[in-house]
Order: sequence, then C-alpha cells, then structure tokens
Amino acid sequence: MTNPSIDTLKRLAKDKHNENKKYFDKLKKKTPKNIDYVMQELHDAEFKKTDCLTCANCCKTTGPLFTSADIERIAKHFKMKPQQFIDQYLRIDEDNDYVLQSVPCTFLDSENYCMIYDVRPKACREFPHTDRKKFQQIANLTLKNVEICPAAYNIVEEMKKKMPL
Repeated sequence: MTNPSIDTLKRLAKDKHNENKKYFDKLKKKTPKNIDYVMQELHDAEFKKTDCLTCANCCKTTGPLFTSADIERIAKHFKMKPQQFIDQYLRIDEDNDYVLQSVPCTFLDSENYCMIYDVRPKACREFPHTDRKKFQQIANLTLKNVEICPAAYNIVEEMKKKMPL
C-alpha cells in the first residue's frame, strides 16, 4: 500500500478504529509468540519505503514527552541550563509530563528537518513505536499513532494480514 495522504489518513484511521480496537483487544488476550519478530520485520519493511521528511505530521500535530535525560541532553546542546530550556520551550501537561509549549514542534524547520535531530527526545527517536518489544502493550498508543502516521497505519494494516486473530 502507498502512504495515504495526511488528509485521508484521519478518515481512514477513523473508519478502521473499531476494527483495530477489536484486533488489539484480541491481541492482548492471545499474543502470538513471534509478535516482536513480526513487528520488527513489518516496521523495517515499511521504513525502507517511507521518507518521514515528506510528511513530518508527527512533528506538526503532536508534541513528544520530554524525559529528564532529554531535557539535560538538549539543554547541553543549546549550552543552556536545564531550567532555562524548560522555561523557554516546555510546559507541564495534565499528566504532569514535560511537553512542548505548542505545536508544530519548535525545532521543525520549513523543509521538515529536525534542528535537534542528533539530540532529539527519546519519544521522537522511537516514534511510531511499531518496533517496540511487547508491542501488544502499547495498543492504545498505536491506535492514536495510526491517525498521525501513514507508516504506522500501513504497518497495522499489514500486521492484521500477517497475524490474523
């Protein structure tokens, strides 16, 4: 499947939401033994043909969670004290986590390049989390990510074909 456009992605994800939710509920109850292997395979295959720079919808529509280690690393990169970085770029959300003050991401340039790519937050490095071990444990996150990321959408569609439940 080719990547759905961002305009159609939200509609497609919404149309598939109930089907995907049922699939993930079953997956949690009866997890295939080879799920990590299959997910790694699907993830790698999808990202061989996906260029995130043509999309960057994740950076444009959502903000990552910043861990203490992320804040320390990025502040050091900017030659700032961690508290200065927090004051300038972050806020505390309803879950008491540090997140960006606003989206699109402050560090995304006009050509979809990340200006802090080498020191970016862990959440950005791991997005869309489709190659995470024990993938079945992040079903709710994945349901959200298929609305944001065309690659995640494609991976979930392939997953349902490869591992029918």
